Formats: sequence, structure tokens, C-alpha cells
Amino acid sequence: METIEKASKSAHEAVDKVASAANQAAEALGEKGNQLKNAEQQLIENCRSYVRDNPITSLGIAAAAGFLLSRLLSGR
Repeated sequence: METIEKASKSAHEAVDKVASAANQAAEALGEKGNQLKNAEQQLIENCRSYVRDNPITSLGIAAAAGFLLSRLLSGR
């Protein structure tokens, strides 16, 4: 009986350690996700400001990018 109790105790400790590590990993991923979301929002706002301040240049960049993408995707 004593061996079974020791094995059970060891198994419970191992499960607790794994659960703790998983919890820490989930918290870290949540934090990184929030950081990425904030960075994305900042980038979008920067792009909007640039387009608002430089409409002609933005139109030229968009046209050039569209032309390049059409050339790359046409496969010729």
C-alpha cells in the first residue's frame, strides 16, 4: 500500500507541475497576443495618417504595388 501511495503522490506532483507550466505558458501567450494586437493597431493608425497626409504618394504606391502583384501572380 505504501508504494501505491508514493506513486500516487508522485503522479499528483507531476500533474501539478505540468498544470502550472501550462498556466504560465497560457499567460505568456495571452500577453504576447495583446502586444501584437496593440502593434497592429498602431501600424494601421500610422498607415492611415500617412495616407491622409500624403494622398498622391499613397495612390502611386498602391498603383505600383498592384502592378507588381499582377505581374507576379500572372505567371508570365
